[in-house]
Amino acid sequence: MKIIIPMAGEGTRLRPHTLNTPKPLIPIVGKPILKRLIESFSRFIEIFSIKEIVFIIGDLGKKIEKQLIRISNDIGLPGVIYYQEKPLGTADALLKAKKSLNGPIIIAFSDTLFHHEKFRIDAKIDNIIWTKRVKNPHLFGIVKCDPSGLITHFMEKPKNNVSNLAIIGIYYFKNSSLLEQELQYLLDHNIKNEKEYQLTSALENMRKKGIPFSSKEVQEWMDFGNQKKIISSNSKILSFESKKEELIHKKAIIKNSVIIKPCFIGENTTIENSIIGPYVSIGKFTKIKNSNIEKSIIQDHTKIIYANISNSMIGNHTSYIGKTKKVNLGDYSILNF
Repeated sequence: MKIIIPMAGEGTRLRPHTLNTPKPLIPIVGKPILKRLIESFSRFIEIFSIKEIVFIIGDLGKKIEKQLIRISNDIGLPGVIYYQEKPLGTADALLKAKKSLNGPIIIAFSDTLFHHEKFRIDAKIDNIIWTKRVKNPHLFGIVKCDPSGLITHFMEKPKNNVSNLAIIGIYYFKNSSLLEQELQYLLDHNIKNEKEYQLTSALENMRKKGIPFSSKEVQEWMDFGNQKKIISSNSKILSFESKKEELIHKKAIIKNSVIIKPCFIGENTTIENSIIGPYVSIGKFTKIKNSNIEKSIIQDHTKIIYANISNSMIGNHTSYIGKTKKVNLGDYSILNF
Protein backbone atom coordinates (compact mmCIF):
# COMPACT_ATOMS: atom_id res chain seq x y z
CA MET A 1 0.00 0.00 0.00
CA LYS A 2 1.01 3.61 -0.63
CA ILE A 3 -0.12 6.90 0.87
CA ILE A 4 -0.63 9.57 -1.80
CA ILE A 5 -0.76 13.21 -0.69
CA PRO A 6 -1.76 15.83 -3.29
CA MET A 7 -0.47 19.25 -2.22
CA ALA A 8 0.02 21.25 -5.42
CA GLY A 9 -2.42 24.02 -4.47
CA GLU A 10 -1.04 27.53 -4.01
CA GLY A 11 -2.87 28.21 -0.74
CA THR A 12 -4.14 31.59 -1.97
CA ARG A 13 -6.96 31.73 0.62
CA LEU A 14 -4.39 31.61 3.41
CA ARG A 15 -2.12 34.37 2.19
CA PRO A 16 0.07 36.08 3.37
CA HIS A 17 1.02 33.03 5.47
CA THR A 18 1.59 30.83 2.43
CA LEU A 19 3.91 33.27 0.62
CA ASN A 20 6.97 31.78 2.33
CA THR A 21 5.60 28.49 3.67
CA PRO A 22 3.33 26.01 1.83
CA LYS A 23 0.07 25.58 3.71
CA PRO A 24 0.71 21.91 4.67
CA LEU A 25 3.96 22.94 6.37
CA ILE A 26 2.47 25.69 8.54
CA PRO A 27 2.95 24.64 12.20
CA ILE A 28 -0.18 24.09 14.29
CA VAL A 29 0.39 23.44 17.99
CA GLY A 30 4.10 23.16 17.27
CA LYS A 31 3.91 20.66 14.41
CA PRO A 32 3.35 21.07 10.63
CA ILE A 33 -0.11 20.13 9.37
CA LEU A 34 1.44 17.62 6.94
CA LYS A 35 3.40 15.85 9.67
CA ARG A 36 0.24 15.53 11.74
CA LEU A 37 -1.57 14.03 8.76
CA ILE A 38 1.14 11.44 8.11
CA GLU A 39 1.38 10.51 11.78
CA SER A 40 -2.37 9.88 11.84
CA PHE A 41 -1.74 6.96 9.47
CA SER A 42 1.36 5.66 11.23
CA ARG A 43 -0.39 2.74 12.92
CA PHE A 44 -1.37 1.38 9.48
CA ILE A 45 2.24 1.16 8.29
CA GLU A 46 2.93 -2.32 9.65
CA ILE A 47 -0.65 -3.62 9.42
CA PHE A 48 -0.96 -2.86 5.70
CA SER A 49 2.72 -2.93 4.78
CA ILE A 50 2.81 0.66 3.54
CA LYS A 51 5.81 1.01 1.21
CA GLU A 52 6.09 4.72 0.44
CA ILE A 53 4.57 8.16 0.75
CA VAL A 54 3.87 9.96 -2.51
CA PHE A 55 3.74 13.78 -2.66
CA ILE A 56 2.18 15.62 -5.62
CA ILE A 57 3.43 19.19 -5.57
CA GLY A 58 3.83 22.36 -7.62
CA ASP A 59 7.09 24.27 -7.88
CA LEU A 60 8.00 24.51 -4.18
CA GLY A 61 11.78 24.48 -4.57
CA LYS A 62 14.42 21.96 -3.55
CA LYS A 63 14.47 23.10 0.09
CA ILE A 64 10.78 22.23 0.55
CA GLU A 65 11.20 18.97 -1.35
CA LYS A 66 13.96 17.91 1.04
CA GLN A 67 11.68 18.77 3.97
CA LEU A 68 8.94 16.54 2.55
CA ILE A 69 11.34 13.63 2.15
CA ARG A 70 12.59 14.17 5.70
CA ILE A 71 9.03 14.09 7.11
CA SER A 72 8.44 10.80 5.28
CA ASN A 73 11.75 9.34 6.43
CA ASP A 74 10.97 10.28 10.03
CA ILE A 75 8.40 7.48 10.15
CA GLY A 76 10.64 5.07 8.27
CA LEU A 77 9.23 5.39 4.76
CA PRO A 78 10.77 6.60 1.50
CA GLY A 79 9.21 9.66 -0.10
CA VAL A 80 8.40 9.97 -3.82
CA ILE A 81 7.66 13.30 -5.51
CA TYR A 82 5.58 14.03 -8.61
CA TYR A 83 4.80 17.46 -10.06
CA GLN A 84 1.60 19.20 -11.16
CA GLU A 85 2.82 22.25 -13.05
CA LYS A 86 -0.63 23.78 -13.71
CA PRO A 87 -3.56 23.80 -11.25
CA LEU A 88 -6.03 21.78 -13.31
CA GLY A 89 -7.89 20.06 -10.47
CA THR A 90 -7.65 17.08 -8.16
CA ALA A 91 -8.09 14.44 -10.87
CA ASP A 92 -5.27 15.92 -12.94
CA ALA A 93 -3.03 16.11 -9.87
CA LEU A 94 -3.55 12.44 -9.00
CA LEU A 95 -2.87 11.38 -12.56
CA LYS A 96 0.59 12.96 -12.29
CA ALA A 97 1.35 10.08 -9.90
CA LYS A 98 0.23 7.53 -12.51
CA LYS A 99 3.25 5.28 -11.90
CA SER A 100 2.18 4.88 -8.27
CA LEU A 101 -1.50 4.18 -8.99
CA ASN A 102 -1.43 0.42 -8.64
CA GLY A 103 -2.49 -1.86 -5.82
CA PRO A 104 -4.12 -0.52 -2.65
CA ILE A 105 -3.66 3.18 -1.82
CA ILE A 106 -4.74 5.80 0.66
CA ILE A 107 -5.27 9.30 -0.75
CA ALA A 108 -5.07 12.07 1.84
CA PHE A 109 -5.33 15.72 0.83
CA SER A 110 -2.82 17.81 2.72
CA ASP A 111 -5.14 20.52 4.07
CA THR A 112 -7.31 18.20 6.13
CA LEU A 113 -6.95 16.34 9.41
CA PHE A 114 -9.37 14.05 11.17
CA HIS A 115 -9.94 12.63 14.63
CA HIS A 116 -11.59 9.29 15.16
CA GLU A 117 -10.72 6.95 18.00
CA LYS A 118 -11.86 3.90 16.05
CA PHE A 119 -10.51 4.94 12.64
CA ARG A 120 -9.66 1.81 10.67
CA ILE A 121 -9.60 0.28 7.21
CA ASP A 122 -11.79 -2.78 6.72
CA ALA A 123 -9.92 -5.12 4.36
CA LYS A 124 -13.25 -6.59 3.28
CA ILE A 125 -14.35 -3.27 1.75
CA ASP A 126 -12.99 -2.38 -1.69
CA ASN A 127 -13.27 1.42 -1.47
CA ILE A 128 -13.86 3.79 1.45
CA ILE A 129 -14.67 7.51 1.42
CA TRP A 130 -14.44 9.25 4.80
CA THR A 131 -17.10 11.88 5.39
CA LYS A 132 -18.45 14.39 7.90
CA ARG A 133 -21.88 16.01 8.15
CA VAL A 134 -21.69 19.77 7.45
CA LYS A 135 -24.03 22.78 7.51
CA ASN A 136 -22.96 24.12 4.09
CA PRO A 137 -22.71 21.15 1.70
CA HIS A 138 -22.70 23.41 -1.38
CA LEU A 139 -19.06 24.23 -0.57
CA PHE A 140 -17.85 20.62 -0.75
CA GLY A 141 -17.83 17.42 -2.68
CA ILE A 142 -20.62 15.38 -1.10
CA VAL A 143 -22.07 11.86 -1.18
CA LYS A 144 -25.53 10.34 -0.87
CA CYS A 145 -25.81 6.93 0.82
CA ASP A 146 -28.31 4.15 1.34
CA PRO A 147 -29.09 3.02 4.93
CA SER A 148 -26.14 0.60 4.93
CA GLY A 149 -23.64 3.34 4.15
CA LEU A 150 -23.16 2.34 0.51
CA ILE A 151 -22.68 5.46 -1.60
CA THR A 152 -25.38 6.00 -4.20
CA HIS A 153 -24.16 9.30 -5.65
CA PHE A 154 -21.11 11.61 -5.76
CA MET A 155 -21.56 15.34 -6.39
CA GLU A 156 -19.14 18.28 -6.49
CA LYS A 157 -20.49 21.40 -4.72
CA PRO A 158 -24.19 20.73 -5.37
CA LYS A 159 -26.52 23.72 -5.63
CA ASN A 160 -29.39 21.81 -4.03
CA ASN A 161 -29.21 20.46 -0.49
CA VAL A 162 -29.47 16.79 -1.49
CA SER A 163 -27.09 15.57 1.23
CA ASN A 164 -24.97 17.02 4.03
CA LEU A 165 -22.29 14.30 3.98
CA ALA A 166 -19.11 16.08 2.88
CA ILE A 167 -16.06 14.26 1.55
CA ILE A 168 -13.25 15.23 3.93
CA GLY A 169 -10.38 14.36 1.56
CA ILE A 170 -9.39 10.89 2.85
CA TYR A 171 -9.93 7.89 0.53
CA TYR A 172 -9.03 4.19 0.37
CA PHE A 173 -8.90 2.17 -2.87
CA LYS A 174 -8.13 -1.54 -2.85
CA ASN A 175 -7.37 -1.50 -6.62
CA SER A 176 -6.12 1.94 -7.62
CA SER A 177 -5.64 0.86 -11.26
CA LEU A 178 -9.41 1.25 -11.68
CA LEU A 179 -9.14 4.79 -10.37
CA GLU A 180 -6.26 5.57 -12.74
CA GLN A 181 -8.36 4.46 -15.72
CA GLU A 182 -11.22 6.81 -14.79
CA LEU A 183 -8.87 9.74 -14.14
CA GLN A 184 -7.36 9.22 -17.59
CA TYR A 185 -10.84 9.05 -19.13
CA LEU A 186 -11.69 12.51 -17.75
CA LEU A 187 -8.59 14.05 -19.27
CA ASP A 188 -8.90 12.21 -22.57
CA HIS A 189 -12.48 13.44 -22.99
CA ASN A 190 -11.91 16.89 -21.42
CA ILE A 191 -14.60 16.35 -18.77
CA LYS A 192 -14.34 19.29 -16.35
CA ASN A 193 -16.27 20.71 -13.44
CA GLU A 194 -15.77 24.46 -12.94
CA LYS A 195 -12.86 24.43 -15.42
CA GLU A 196 -11.00 21.68 -13.53
CA TYR A 197 -10.77 17.90 -13.63
CA GLN A 198 -12.37 16.74 -10.37
CA LEU A 199 -11.82 13.49 -8.50
CA THR A 200 -15.53 13.31 -7.63
CA SER A 201 -16.35 13.03 -11.36
CA ALA A 202 -14.09 9.97 -11.64
CA LEU A 203 -15.65 8.43 -8.51
CA GLU A 204 -19.16 8.91 -9.87
CA ASN A 205 -18.19 7.24 -13.16
CA MET A 206 -16.75 4.30 -11.24
CA ARG A 207 -19.92 4.01 -9.14
CA LYS A 208 -22.09 3.97 -12.27
CA LYS A 209 -20.02 1.05 -13.54
CA GLY A 210 -20.90 -0.95 -10.43
CA ILE A 211 -17.75 -0.33 -8.36
CA PRO A 212 -18.91 -0.09 -4.71
CA PHE A 213 -17.93 2.71 -2.32
CA SER A 214 -18.68 2.88 1.38
CA SER A 215 -18.97 6.06 3.45
CA LYS A 216 -17.38 6.13 6.91
CA GLU A 217 -18.02 9.16 9.12
CA VAL A 218 -15.29 10.65 11.31
CA GLN A 219 -15.87 12.20 14.73
CA GLU A 220 -13.99 15.43 14.01
CA TRP A 221 -12.80 17.00 10.79
CA MET A 222 -10.25 19.79 10.86
CA ASP A 223 -10.05 21.90 7.72
CA PHE A 224 -7.24 24.39 6.97
CA GLY A 225 -8.64 26.09 3.88
CA ASN A 226 -8.58 29.67 5.19
CA GLN A 227 -7.70 31.71 8.28
CA LYS A 228 -11.04 31.18 10.01
CA LYS A 229 -10.86 27.41 9.53
CA ILE A 230 -7.22 27.11 10.55
CA ILE A 231 -7.86 29.01 13.81
CA SER A 232 -10.89 26.79 14.53
CA SER A 233 -8.85 23.66 13.80
CA ASN A 234 -6.05 24.93 16.05
CA SER A 235 -8.59 25.09 18.90
CA LYS A 236 -9.73 21.52 18.29
CA ILE A 237 -6.17 20.17 18.24
CA LEU A 238 -5.36 22.03 21.46
CA SER A 239 -8.42 20.44 23.09
CA PHE A 240 -7.39 16.93 22.02
CA GLU A 241 -3.70 17.18 22.84
CA SER A 242 -4.05 18.99 26.17
CA LYS A 243 -5.76 15.87 27.51
CA LYS A 244 -2.70 13.77 26.67
CA GLU A 245 0.30 15.96 27.44
CA GLU A 246 1.58 19.25 28.80
CA LEU A 247 1.71 21.78 25.97
CA ILE A 248 3.75 24.51 27.67
CA HIS A 249 7.46 23.87 27.03
CA LYS A 250 9.57 23.52 30.16
CA LYS A 251 11.93 26.18 28.78
CA ALA A 252 9.14 28.72 28.22
CA ILE A 253 9.43 31.74 30.55
CA ILE A 254 6.17 32.95 32.13
CA LYS A 255 6.43 36.20 34.16
CA ASN A 256 3.51 37.78 36.00
CA SER A 257 1.08 36.29 33.48
CA VAL A 258 -2.03 34.13 33.32
CA ILE A 259 -2.24 31.19 30.91
CA ILE A 260 -5.81 30.05 30.32
CA LYS A 261 -5.56 26.51 28.96
CA PRO A 262 -5.56 24.90 26.51
CA CYS A 263 -2.56 26.70 25.05
CA PHE A 264 0.67 25.69 23.36
CA ILE A 265 3.79 27.71 24.21
CA GLY A 266 7.05 26.79 22.50
CA GLU A 267 10.64 26.57 23.62
CA ASN A 268 12.38 29.75 24.86
CA THR A 269 9.28 31.86 24.41
CA THR A 270 8.78 34.62 27.00
CA ILE A 271 5.35 35.76 28.21
CA GLU A 272 5.35 38.82 30.48
CA ASN A 273 2.50 40.83 32.08
CA SER A 274 -0.02 39.16 29.79
CA ILE A 275 -3.14 37.02 29.67
CA ILE A 276 -2.87 34.22 27.10
CA GLY A 277 -5.70 31.90 26.13
CA PRO A 278 -7.73 30.02 25.78
CA TYR A 279 -6.91 28.33 22.44
CA VAL A 280 -3.63 30.06 21.63
CA SER A 281 -0.61 28.45 19.94
CA ILE A 282 2.70 30.29 20.24
CA GLY A 283 5.90 29.09 18.57
CA LYS A 284 9.46 29.17 19.88
CA PHE A 285 11.73 32.16 20.62
CA THR A 286 8.77 34.55 20.66
CA LYS A 287 8.34 37.45 23.11
CA ILE A 288 4.95 38.69 24.27
CA LYS A 289 4.54 41.56 26.73
CA ASN A 290 1.60 43.55 28.12
CA SER A 291 -0.90 41.74 25.91
CA ASN A 292 -4.21 39.85 25.96
CA ILE A 293 -4.41 37.12 23.32
CA GLU A 294 -7.07 34.46 22.73
CA LYS A 295 -8.01 32.02 19.93
CA SER A 296 -4.94 32.85 17.86
CA ILE A 297 -1.83 31.37 16.23
CA ILE A 298 1.56 33.05 16.60
CA GLN A 299 4.66 31.55 15.02
CA ASP A 300 8.41 31.64 15.81
CA HIS A 301 10.80 34.53 16.54
CA THR A 302 8.00 37.09 16.83
CA LYS A 303 7.62 40.10 19.15
CA ILE A 304 4.22 41.31 20.36
CA ILE A 305 3.66 44.25 22.72
CA TYR A 306 0.47 46.02 23.85
CA ALA A 307 -1.73 43.70 21.82
CA ASN A 308 -5.38 42.90 22.51
CA ILE A 309 -6.23 40.36 19.86
CA SER A 310 -8.36 37.31 19.12
CA ASN A 311 -9.03 35.11 16.07
CA SER A 312 -5.68 36.21 14.63
CA MET A 313 -2.67 34.74 12.83
CA ILE A 314 0.80 36.24 13.11
CA GLY A 315 3.72 34.72 11.19
CA ASN A 316 7.43 34.19 11.81
CA HIS A 317 9.98 36.96 12.49
CA THR A 318 7.22 39.53 12.92
CA SER A 319 7.02 42.62 15.13
CA TYR A 320 3.58 43.83 16.23
CA ILE A 321 2.87 46.72 18.59
CA GLY A 322 -0.73 47.85 18.67
CA LYS A 323 -4.28 47.51 19.96
CA THR A 324 -6.42 46.14 17.13
CA LYS A 325 -8.75 43.22 17.82
CA LYS A 326 -7.97 41.04 14.81
CA VAL A 327 -4.66 40.63 12.99
CA ASN A 328 -3.51 38.67 9.94
CA LEU A 329 0.26 39.20 9.50
CA GLY A 330 2.60 37.07 7.41
CA ASP A 331 6.29 36.38 7.97
CA TYR A 332 8.81 39.20 8.36
CA SER A 333 6.17 41.90 8.96
CA ILE A 334 6.41 45.00 11.15
CA LEU A 335 3.27 46.75 12.37
CA ASN A 336 3.21 49.57 14.95
CA PHE A 337 0.25 51.67 16.11
